[in-house]
Amino acid sequence: MSDLDRLVETIAEKVRLRLAEPTPSPAGGPCTSPTLEGNSCEACQGGCIVRRKEATQNVIGAGAERIGAGLGVVTGDLVPADLAQLIDHTLLKQDATRDDVRKICEDARKHHFKTVCVNSTWVPLAKSLLGGSGVGITAVVGFPLGAMAPNAKAFEAREAVRAGADEIDMVINVGALKSRDYATVLDDIKKVVDASRPARVKVILETGALNAEEKIQGITLSKVGGAAFVKTSTGFGPGGATVEDIALMRRLVGSELGVKASGGVRTQEDALAMVAAGANRIGASASVAIVTGAKTEAKDQRGSKRPGQY
Repeated sequence: MSDLDRLVETIAEKVRLRLAEPTPSPAGGPCTSPTLEGNSCEACQGGCIVRRKEATQNVIGAGAERIGAGLGVVTGDLVPADLAQLIDHTLLKQDATRDDVRKICEDARKHHFKTVCVNSTWVPLAKSLLGGSGVGITAVVGFPLGAMAPNAKAFEAREAVRAGADEIDMVINVGALKSRDYATVLDDIKKVVDASRPARVKVILETGALNAEEKIQGITLSKVGGAAFVKTSTGFGPGGATVEDIALMRRLVGSELGVKASGGVRTQEDALAMVAAGANRIGASASVAIVTGAKTEAKDQRGSKRPGQY
């Protein structure tokens, strides 16, 4: 076992032990209110987002990107006016057309999303359509499998940045991670990070394919490799973003890295739950429904309907 292997295993073990420890309650105890309508908020004596709506809105108005809340606290009408600025409006279907790309760029201009997220072939078109809008461009790299050689992935990232991408979402080498080949995983991340400068890199872990230990290892390697964000899912793999995974990511990366929830985020309620758990970026194709509060039938990135999800 190499020094890197031993280091990652040691970090993962320490994190597992820390996560198993009970978290001390803050002074006054955690908020116990299950809903905005509930009145069981004695623990925090009214000093929380549930009882102090005006104060919370003042904080948002002063420039806060995210409001912290205990898991299970429903933020309801405390949606920031610029929720759209947390969203990467996403189109990653294999059969996406020029007209589809034009449409998401129109949506992004209208709703002021943070970025549009597209396959690298569409970066030049998106760049031309979004000039002067303030909307950035995210390109996915090594998508959706992440299983190509590190140099190939780095080349794609470099070309996407040259074409106008502001951020790069790369898929981690899931097979190497599961093989405990940490040197390959780290080399992969570092090469993409280096090739993408000055664009920021988000590492897609494909959390639905990983066990708890592998999630910890992937997050750790992303942080060591210089990523700006860790991200849950491609939308093409098993499962999608969960509140539990977002909370784990935020706890491990602290305030040093961003956390992006992607995969199955279809409604405003979904998005707010992810933000409350620690996400400061949302990847979604249902972005318009999220910011308008509309209901939409869930489909994955391939365009296939996901039964029972809305």
